[in-house]
Amino acid sequence: MRKGAKRKRTQKDDATNVEDKAEAAAAATTAQQNHKKQQKPTKKATAVSTRAKRVKVAKPQSEPEYFEDQRNLEDLWKTAFPVGTEWDQLQKIYEYNWDFSNLESAFEEGGILHGKRVYLFVNTEPQLVPFKGEAKVTIIPTAVAVVSPFPPSDKIGINSVQREAEEIVPMKQMKMDWVPYIPLENRGSQVDRLKSEIFIMACTQRKSALRHLKIERLKKFEYCLPYYYNPYKEDMFEQSTVVSILYDIEPKPVVCEFDWDFDDIEDFTNELIQAEELSEDQKDGFKEFVKNKVKEAKTANREAREARKKAIQEMSEEVKRVHENMRFYKFYPVQTADTPDVSNVKAPFINRYYGKAHEVL
Repeated sequence: MRKGAKRKRTQKDDATNVEDKAEAAAAATTAQQNHKKQQKPTKKATAVSTRAKRVKVAKPQSEPEYFEDQRNLEDLWKTAFPVGTEWDQLQKIYEYNWDFSNLESAFEEGGILHGKRVYLFVNTEPQLVPFKGEAKVTIIPTAVAVVSPFPPSDKIGINSVQREAEEIVPMKQMKMDWVPYIPLENRGSQVDRLKSEIFIMACTQRKSALRHLKIERLKKFEYCLPYYYNPYKEDMFEQSTVVSILYDIEPKPVVCEFDWDFDDIEDFTNELIQAEELSEDQKDGFKEFVKNKVKEAKTANREAREARKKAIQEMSEEVKRVHENMRFYKFYPVQTADTPDVSNVKAPFINRYYGKAHEVL
């Protein structure tokens, strides 16, 4: 064989070996890079790992909150409509967190209202009472509980100093009615399955609709009084001999009271003239006006007495016993550290129709 041919084969073998080594080196480099990639975490993996660590960090535990359990009848006085309170004074009733736990305990075993059917309404009394060293006029709510097997009345009285005469109208005309009170523990039950023994005087007139009412209609709500007619009790106004006078003249009306048992019409009128509340040329007209008012009052008193006698005669024995046994209990709020002391302003008087309560608590 020739030398040149042998050299060529050797060079060819060397080239082959170089190529094989290059390929092997490239493969090794690729394998090394892949291995590094597998070992090096991605940004996403790093973020997940960081988030996982943050979740595992224990946060300091906050102090547990404790809430007092609501008493079963705690909102009883609040659910009843505060009859006769001016609309712009309603929010002042809840200025304090009044405590009527005495009313609630009256329904418990041994209490004066336990096991009895009760009709309840709320009144308000503006009184000057001390609180934290300062005396101020406060709207005090009072709850009146009427013990009776049936509603004391389905009517409401509308009266005020400004009105010439009182009105006795059906409660529903003023969007009021006796509705059953559902204690807190029974709120989830069906009302028709509950046998309620507590009824409250409620009103469905929405406060948002007041701006659409006429002034006369609006004022009627503020002059409302819970009505009760007791045929065995003579109305305090039946015994009165005083009439309220509102004589509308210019430049200003004459407002006064005339007692037909003690006042002489001639002397009474002359005194008004001397006080320059009435002129001489208005004397005869005023005297005639007062005489007519007295006549109307006497007629009304006589008719009331006759109606009362007739009602007693036509009343069944059962209804008579109900009226004789009907009892009124007036509750004032209990004093607490957050409410004024009302103990010195407690009074048995409810209103002109109910008269006085049998017991004040």
